[in-house]
Amino acid sequence: MYTLFSILTSYFIMMEDSKLLDLSNLCVAFAQKNGYRNVVNNVNYTLYRGRTLGIVGESGSGKSVSSLALMGLLPKTAKVTGKALLSELSDKSDQSNNPPSPIDLLALSEDELRHYRGNHIAMIFQEPMTSLNPVHKCGAQVVEMLQQHEKVSFKEAREQVIELFKEVLLPRPEKIFDSYPHEISGGQKQRVMIAMALVCNPSILIADEPTTALDVTVQKTIIELLRDLQKKHNLAIIFITHDLGVIAQIADDIAVMYHGEIVEHGDTQQILHNPQHPYTKGLLACRPPLDSRPERLPTVKDFLENNQNIQNSQKTQNIQNSQTPPPTPLLKVRDWNVRFPLKKTLFGKVTQELKAVDNISFDIYRGETLGLVGESGCGKTTLGRSLLQLIEHSSGTVEYNGKPLDKLSSKELRHLRTKMQIVFQDPYSSLNPRITIGEAIAEPLRSHRMYSGESERREAVEHLLEEVGLDRDTYNRYPHEFSGGQRQRVCIARALIVKPELVICDESVSALDVSVQAQVLNLLNDLKRKYGYTYLFITHDLSVVKFFSDRIMVMEKGRMVELADADELYSHPQQEYTKRLIDAIPRV
Repeated sequence: MYTLFSILTSYFIMMEDSKLLDLSNLCVAFAQKNGYRNVVNNVNYTLYRGRTLGIVGESGSGKSVSSLALMGLLPKTAKVTGKALLSELSDKSDQSNNPPSPIDLLALSEDELRHYRGNHIAMIFQEPMTSLNPVHKCGAQVVEMLQQHEKVSFKEAREQVIELFKEVLLPRPEKIFDSYPHEISGGQKQRVMIAMALVCNPSILIADEPTTALDVTVQKTIIELLRDLQKKHNLAIIFITHDLGVIAQIADDIAVMYHGEIVEHGDTQQILHNPQHPYTKGLLACRPPLDSRPERLPTVKDFLENNQNIQNSQKTQNIQNSQTPPPTPLLKVRDWNVRFPLKKTLFGKVTQELKAVDNISFDIYRGETLGLVGESGCGKTTLGRSLLQLIEHSSGTVEYNGKPLDKLSSKELRHLRTKMQIVFQDPYSSLNPRITIGEAIAEPLRSHRMYSGESERREAVEHLLEEVGLDRDTYNRYPHEFSGGQRQRVCIARALIVKPELVICDESVSALDVSVQAQVLNLLNDLKRKYGYTYLFITHDLSVVKFFSDRIMVMEKGRMVELADADELYSHPQQEYTKRLIDAIPRV
């Protein structure tokens, strides 16, 4: 008994010694016309050296705001209260027998915070493309960060940064040092951001949704990289995400945030296997399962309201049997190629080209959903857009209902476009911020001269808004007034307003919260059952495509490597590339 007591005492002493950050009663409010609106309320947690705290919640739950408050990166209109006591490490402070007193980050001035930002606490932001300056080379941006905190020459800084690029497993580090952000892939940009965060050897690393829009394989390598760096440098990590499947791979402890408050906090295994709060249960349940195919996905709202849809999600859906398709395909693609010139001679002769889509043939049958899956750069989006004649193809044929699309005149193709529509990946950039959503949805009706007048068009738009789960009175509201999930519903409504037969969904749920993703997938399934839509569903997430699709086509480096029934492909993949994609799916 004495031995057990000694072990526990030693453990708690060790944990107290390794405490890096003690956050207590953090509150954040933003100024409005009528006062302040609270967005974070009484958040408390402790962060330890060498451990990872996962903060989970949907967009708007306060995850990022609470961490930006620690860094002093909130706008001046924010009112921040509470305490964030940072314990300085010996290698970051004066070498003395007495450890330095904890510093309250929330009480520091902007000038004082500069010493701690990057030097003691650093952040990896969600979107590397917008976080990196497009007019400066990647290496120069990391060097600038290093020279802000340490007195080193550019030559010394360059050597340190290249070594760090090697440490974060960037290929050809010298070349990437001299490359601009647009010249490297999304995963490589994220590695540059990780290097920038680590260049001053901080003790705390905040990773704000660092894997949200990445392929599952890239996501897996980034998580493994962070784990390896944590072991090597004894880092404390705050990992922010909306996906409990991702958190399960990296976090030691989990804090679940909802409406600005922590509703559940504890050990990762305890939270994942025995969640207590309905919100946590909803987050766990709304990700598409891998071992079954429910009729519809439950959402967080269902659990908070104890909705009947939770029981409906246990029912399996009857999917179309792809073994006995209708005799005539709706879309017939043969020997399809799309190539882009990389190098030309002085006289315009192409000497090197990129095979974005390489000799692909397949059919899509009326009423089915064909999933198209693969990593970024494999040619998925190029294939989808070229089939709609939005990108020129190099060779091959595509027939829609027996009509050769590549042989039609522009007038004939314009008329046929009402039968084929696309939902783009980013609902933010897909909508014009200067026109209302009602006008945006009605625009295709005016373009194709559908309905006899504006009143009929407005009635059609308002009816469709209700169909996609929005109120009629949202007609006159602007895109910035909606959440990401609501904006994606608007984009779906705009694609469906002309009553198409074939809808191409290009990564239309990849950047959404798992609960919003479940809502959009349920909506697309409901509309398919009601109106008989045919979908080409492009994604990099095999768990989503398995739930949503009848058949799945896998692409790698422009080529089709596998095409099979969704359940068969997941259970018995034939190609190593497909197996690698399946293995990379984050599992709880």
